[in-house]
Amino acid sequence: MKYRLLAGGSVFLLTAALSSCAGSSSDSANGDGRTTVDVWLMRDSVSAAFQKEFTADFEKRHPTIDVKIQIQEWDGIGQKITAALASNDAPDVIEAGNTQVAQFAESGGLLDLSDRKDELNGEDWLNGLAEPGSYAGRQYGIPYYAANRVVIHRTDLFEEAGVDPKAIRTRAQWIDATKKLNRGGTQGIYLPGQMWYALAGFVWDEGGDLAEESGGRWSGALDTPEATRGMAFYQELQALGKGPKDSDEDDPPQAEVMAQGQVAQMISTPGGAKVVVEKNPDLRDKLGFFPIPGKTADTPGAVFTGGSDLVVPAAAARPEEAVTFIKELTGDTWQRKLAVAMSYVPNRTSLASAVAGDPGAAAMAVGAANGHATPNTPGWAAVEAENPVKDYMTAVLTGSDPAQEAAKASRDITRAMNAGS
Repeated sequence: MKYRLLAGGSVFLLTAALSSCAGSSSDSANGDGRTTVDVWLMRDSVSAAFQKEFTADFEKRHPTIDVKIQIQEWDGIGQKITAALASNDAPDVIEAGNTQVAQFAESGGLLDLSDRKDELNGEDWLNGLAEPGSYAGRQYGIPYYAANRVVIHRTDLFEEAGVDPKAIRTRAQWIDATKKLNRGGTQGIYLPGQMWYALAGFVWDEGGDLAEESGGRWSGALDTPEATRGMAFYQELQALGKGPKDSDEDDPPQAEVMAQGQVAQMISTPGGAKVVVEKNPDLRDKLGFFPIPGKTADTPGAVFTGGSDLVVPAAAARPEEAVTFIKELTGDTWQRKLAVAMSYVPNRTSLASAVAGDPGAAAMAVGAANGHATPNTPGWAAVEAENPVKDYMTAVLTGSDPAQEAAKASRDITRAMNAGS
């Protein structure tokens, strides 16, 4: 599972990459008249037990189709998929990071599934999966599962400060509560200066975006009034802790900082709580979760939706069997099972109740209803590679003029997004 945007690889070393995926579609027509559908799923998207149960059920329900699942590694997957799509030996179904789909669709390597949306329950797909799964008005990626950030908090510190986490429904209430928690040697929140996914959520809350498209050309949008208000809120919240202003959540790893015992809150996927407990077992029963609050109580805070879509290569030998596979895996029964087994958010808002018994996943599901994706263009990968958003955040947090820095960051984003056009 990847929660960051995954930039797809170039066609560098294409010949070698092609050879690595050759043979994925072999033995597709069996002597007994059965057909094999070849599937690439990513490491940790399903457990071995889930895979075994699903495959057995699928093959029982579809007696003419065998399933061959190959587990792929996230590292280097962009290049491997690019090579597969350009080959004559592509698998029939590929799991791709939701933000990867646009670049694969732009190449012409994916099957257009727009006319299958209704049968694939497209009426209430999570926006943060469905939107990046589309390109140029056509649907290529079918939402598979999602994950997003929540607030992980110390229940004991909240109780000592007289703060009820269930009462934190708005950003204003969140600030007030964090001020109460920021006392003595306790940080109200650990928020590093360059957690740009959190900033993106605050920008989206204000009605802004990281970049905007006009006339087919993308431009950075951090200098809009909406985006600058989002940054102002980030600055206010970040000041209520001791997070470094010049690094992100990985430097140092924020879960390890929280494990030291003097942090009341952090913004993370729920898996961060497991890391905290691994580092400090004394906190095992002292961690809770709530959705990132929104501007108003009736809407949760906007969040970046990580996760995966399922795509069908244009060169797939068995496109109908591929759609049958996708329909089963993304349908009600197996979405509910997957959510419970893997603590993921199901692909549709109507299935959020499936994770009601998992506090972390339940908090994610609330936020996922207001999920977003990064700008839906292949050019965004270049922005992430350079990431002027992080530099902008550090500059503002260390005292530089917000308007000037926002304008500079927007220019840098525009340049990076359009460098190859």
